[in-house]
Amino acid sequence: MSQTMETTEQIQIQKYLSFFIQDEEYGIEILKVREIIGVTDMTALPKTPPYVKGVINLRGRIIPVIDLKRKFDMGDTEIKEESCIIVTEIQVLEDGDPLQMGCLIDRVSEVTNIEDSKIEPAPKFGGGLDTSFILGLGKTKDRVCILLDIDRVFQESELTEIHSAAENHGEA
Repeated sequence: MSQTMETTEQIQIQKYLSFFIQDEEYGIEILKVREIIGVTDMTALPKTPPYVKGVINLRGRIIPVIDLKRKFDMGDTEIKEESCIIVTEIQVLEDGDPLQMGCLIDRVSEVTNIEDSKIEPAPKFGGGLDTSFILGLGKTKDRVCILLDIDRVFQESELTEIHSAAENHGEA
């Protein structure tokens, strides 16, 4: 008597918060998202990179806000009714504490489930083009979502500079 062994393939599904910058759809792992808030007054910080919109006071915590559109060299985000700030948690160093960072975007889309098998690796462009911050391209229905590795969108030196400026502002 022979036994038939069935192997069940485990389907891995990840959840992403999808959002738009201009007409392009992006996604961030939902576990990296702390909250989504409407655009509020921001205090500009001197001597910070142009993509740093400023800081906000979120329930007593000073959070730096980054214009992702500007960070990606796509121009400045025009603040509209549907614009919002995604408060993310970024892990700079494996053994360090995570940092909170606000990302200004055009509009939020939805929380979407994407199977690992539906995620293509980031394209390689050669030369000096850095795509290390792109986890991959998620295929959902009839569209493609650029999945960001939010921990790699910023270099460690950038984060240190931004958070240092924000902390100094919070003490002022």
